[in-house]
Amino acid sequence: MTRQVMKTQMEIGESSIASIKLDSKSRDDIPKILRGLQYIYTTKSIREPIFHLLEEKISPHVNKENGRPGMSLWKILVMGVLRLDLNCDYDRLQELVNQHRTVRQMLGHPDFFDTESYNMQTIKDNVRLLTPELLSDINELIVKAGHELLGKKKKTNRCVGGATPL
Repeated sequence: MTRQVMKTQMEIGESSIASIKLDSKSRDDIPKILRGLQYIYTTKSIREPIFHLLEEKISPHVNKENGRPGMSLWKILVMGVLRLDLNCDYDRLQELVNQHRTVRQMLGHPDFFDTESYNMQTIKDNVRLLTPELLSDINELIVKAGHELLGKKKKTNRCVGGATPL
């Protein structure tokens, strides 16, 4: 079996990543990080190159047709980004991925009838697949997309009634 990029079939009670409600008034860093991940997931022009890179770089010498499928690339990315951006240890990451409702939604877990939990070694084994070089390559893709997004916003800055902006 091959490692999944992301789940293709939603489970009962599961929210789509795009529909997860994040608290826009929260001053905590977790909703901000999740909002960025949500944007990556819902923006095909960013998501596809990132997942192509992940597929290419994560365990390239492992025969992906044999053995268990392993954690999806989306889950690995979410956990890796949380660990890096929060500058947290694996103990805090384990607590977040097992207990934080919105983080669990972002990982693709349903709100109810959810019994899956992540043990420490599974988290470590998978998050460590995101090497500094791979994270740097992903960062370049995201920065490029951010520059393109800012360029589009500047071009669409128009005044009401067709007047030219000052």
